[in-house]
Amino acid sequence: MITLEDWALIRRLAGEGVPNAHIAERLGISRTTVIKAVNSESPPHYERTAAPTSFTPFESRVRALLLETPTMPATVLAERVGWTGSIRWFRDNVKRLRPEQQRLDPADRITWAAGDAAQCDLWFPPKKIPLEDGTAKLLPVLVITPAHCRFTTGVMIPTRKTEDLLLGTWQLIEQLGRVPRRLIWDNEPGIGRGRRHADGVDAFMGTLAAKL
Repeated sequence: MITLEDWALIRRLAGEGVPNAHIAERLGISRTTVIKAVNSESPPHYERTAAPTSFTPFESRVRALLLETPTMPATVLAERVGWTGSIRWFRDNVKRLRPEQQRLDPADRITWAAGDAAQCDLWFPPKKIPLEDGTAKLLPVLVITPAHCRFTTGVMIPTRKTEDLLLGTWQLIEQLGRVPRRLIWDNEPGIGRGRRHADGVDAFMGTLAAKL
C-alpha cells in the first residue's frame, strides 16, 4: 500500500496532466497503483482486523453521523445511536474514527521560507536558434525559480550535459546573489534520477553546501 504522501503527490501530478506512466516511473511504482490512487477519493489507511466489541454494533451508524457532521461531540453521538455503556469507551472509539471521516481539503497550501528552495528546470524556445556556423539548433534554457517569490532567472546553455547544466546553475546562482538551501530537479538525466546523481553533481552540491 502506498503512503499518504505518495497518494497526495500522485493526485497532484495527475491533476497537472502528468501521464500515469511518468508518475509511476518517477515514484518507482506500478501504473496500476497510480491508476488506483487517481481514482480513489480518500487517502490510503491501514486497517487492523479486530475482535468484535460492545462498540462494533454502533460503529457503522457513528461513521455515518461523523461523515455528515465531523465535529459532532461524542456525547451527542452516543445519544443519537442509543449508546448506554461507558461514555469513556465510546469517546475513545469516536476519537479513533473521527479522522477517517473528515473531509479532504482540496486546497494545496504549501508555503516556502525565503532561501529554502529553488526549482530548476529546462525551457525550450518555440524556434531553433541561428548559430554562427549558419545552422540552427533548438537550445535549452536553464531556469531557476526561488520557491518563495517566483522570481525567475534563466540562461541559454549549449547542451543538456552535466557540465553545461552545472555551469549554468553557477551563473544563475551568482545572479541571485544567494545559495538556496535546496535545488529541486525533476529527474533531469544530466543531474540524475532519485539518489543516483550524475558524475560531478555531488561535488558541485558540496561546493555550494546545498542539498539536491
